[in-house]
Amino acid sequence: MSPVAALKSSPSVREQVSREEWDVRVNLAALYRLVAHYNWTDLIFTHISARVPGPEDHFLINPYGMMFQEITASSLLKVDHEGSILLPSPYLFNKAGFVIHGAVHMGRPDVQCVIHLHTKDGVAVAAQKDGLLPLSQHAMFSLPYLAYHDYEGVALDYAERERLIADLGDKKVMLLRNHGTLAAGNSIAETWMQIHNLERACSIQIAAMAGGAARLNMPSQAAIDTVRAQVTRREGVDRETDMNSLAWDAMLRMMDAKDPGYRN
Repeated sequence: MSPVAALKSSPSVREQVSREEWDVRVNLAALYRLVAHYNWTDLIFTHISARVPGPEDHFLINPYGMMFQEITASSLLKVDHEGSILLPSPYLFNKAGFVIHGAVHMGRPDVQCVIHLHTKDGVAVAAQKDGLLPLSQHAMFSLPYLAYHDYEGVALDYAERERLIADLGDKKVMLLRNHGTLAAGNSIAETWMQIHNLERACSIQIAAMAGGAARLNMPSQAAIDTVRAQVTRREGVDRETDMNSLAWDAMLRMMDAKDPGYRN
């Protein structure tokens, strides 16, 4: 029996988990479908994870081998911080994905969701010596939260976790040099907005630099500082949360209109 057929014949995952966990599963499955919708996938080789509500260090991550557009709430794997799968599944998980995501979740208890991507433009900017430049408003939204981590090889070494989390610090987005992008947020909605801004900023930078002899217009330092203050000021927290939720609700409506099967 194929893994997909086995999944369909297994006991209902929804009946085995709490309502709070099921809600996270539905939103995380929608996030996988969104990444597929925007063509940000790399076959089966990147990951999105979310913390399971509750006192245990349990996380949801994609089954290794499924395309992002196939992910459903029920198909997501629940793992602990050691990488043990906690609910029966015909699938395994990608160790490299768990090394990166486990590091962020264990090192940052405030993080509820982690997205790591290998998009063409994201990797291209991560490979540029100067990294992300303040060439667009999207870039200036990301820069106050941006960290960098040098490439060490395929992420199979658990010892890299300490260095990765040290480089991330208290930031929300990261360029993994020569590798890709990462976002970490205190909700799925916030994480989506962070990765959207970072990926859009990288695409704009690559497009702007493709002009060859065309000179780039760099914003003034005063403008860069103004945007930094605007996106980080304390009085903007509630407004930002509302913006994240509004955007996320719109994304869910789009996914429901396209294919509500992610909710299964």
